[in-house]
Amino acid sequence: MRLTGHRSSLLLALLCSVVLLAGCGKSAPSASSGASATGGPLSRQLAPVARQGAVSVTTRNTTRLGGADPTADAAAVARAVYPALTPATRPATVVLADERNWPVALAATSLASAPLGAPLLLTEGNSLPEVSANTLEALGPLGAPALGGAQVLLVGNAAPLPKSYLAQTVASGQAAPEAAASIEQVLRRLSGRAPRQVIVLAAESTPALAMPAAGLAAESGAPILYVTQAQVPAATASVLKGLGHPAIYVIDPAQVGATTLAALRKLGTVTEIAGGGEASSAAANAVDVARFADTQFGWGVKEPGHGLVFANATRPLDAVAAAPLSATGDYGPLLLLESATQIPPPLATYLADIQPAYTPAFNFRPVRGVYNHGWLIGDESAIAAVTQAELDTLLEISPRKQSSEPSVTPVE
Repeated sequence: MRLTGHRSSLLLALLCSVVLLAGCGKSAPSASSGASATGGPLSRQLAPVARQGAVSVTTRNTTRLGGADPTADAAAVARAVYPALTPATRPATVVLADERNWPVALAATSLASAPLGAPLLLTEGNSLPEVSANTLEALGPLGAPALGGAQVLLVGNAAPLPKSYLAQTVASGQAAPEAAASIEQVLRRLSGRAPRQVIVLAAESTPALAMPAAGLAAESGAPILYVTQAQVPAATASVLKGLGHPAIYVIDPAQVGATTLAALRKLGTVTEIAGGGEASSAAANAVDVARFADTQFGWGVKEPGHGLVFANATRPLDAVAAAPLSATGDYGPLLLLESATQIPPPLATYLADIQPAYTPAFNFRPVRGVYNHGWLIGDESAIAAVTQAELDTLLEISPRKQSSEPSVTPVE
């Protein structure tokens, strides 16, 4: 059937919107001015403009956000979490973290947690990439009363802002342990109380093994603190002593080492997450973090019905970019691929374990089931299109082959 001119225009608009939802490079041009610092949104775009030819594919169970680099990914995630079309969909504060300082940027992910719920954008040292500047303007942060009305938190950098935003600087020029301690102080101001759980990492830990801490910190609000294999730095020890023997969750304890673990046990109750054996791989380590739960702390995702965030372990800053997706919406733990074109066995096994199912033999229809949804971070250089298709299949609700009672009772 031939399309009329009106229907052709609608189709063209739909195709353009798909392109707009794709990733963009750091110097991608902006089609509009976004939102003012104090007024309402000036743009109805829901994402930064993509590079010409970029296409983002959304499948039944997956949504791809971002582009060729973590700066673009952070911008796309920020616009998905905060479309900024109403006051309720504008953030109080936007965090600008330095992409050149991985440990400090990682520690900043706890600021994505409640009550602040800040989106994170990336700077290049003290330079603000165009896509980050355009996204900041489009978000139109309202200001956080607990931070004196600050609309922007500059974490570990002094990037110039495009407008006269009210800004505060945190952890400027500090090493990772001191910077993380400064961020903990901000979290304490925001919540009005001292945290009872902290996440500890080795400052020299392999970035791919530290990446899952980003989602866990964003979901829980627990600050990330740093140690070395030789000692607990003074800044970290001071925070732990001030918290009065908190619960300490150590990710990748093999990198922390026995000496430092013993020192940490004098400062709090230590629980090791992952470590040893198969968990030395980035994918298995991330699965361990997703499965882990300790009373009210941890993801504990061991059954279907969850959001999940997928990133490439070779792009550590994508963990920072994606952190807000762990703190809102369908609250997904971060899971890792180790190449763009393959799903690693530990991840495939985990997804099979939590794949939704229904049982036709017991008249349990899929409409009464629970569902998984995956956020994919980055373009096809990070996660290939065929890998996205495979992930979509692993997330899809499917008929249960065994003739046992359904695990979920149908609703009458």
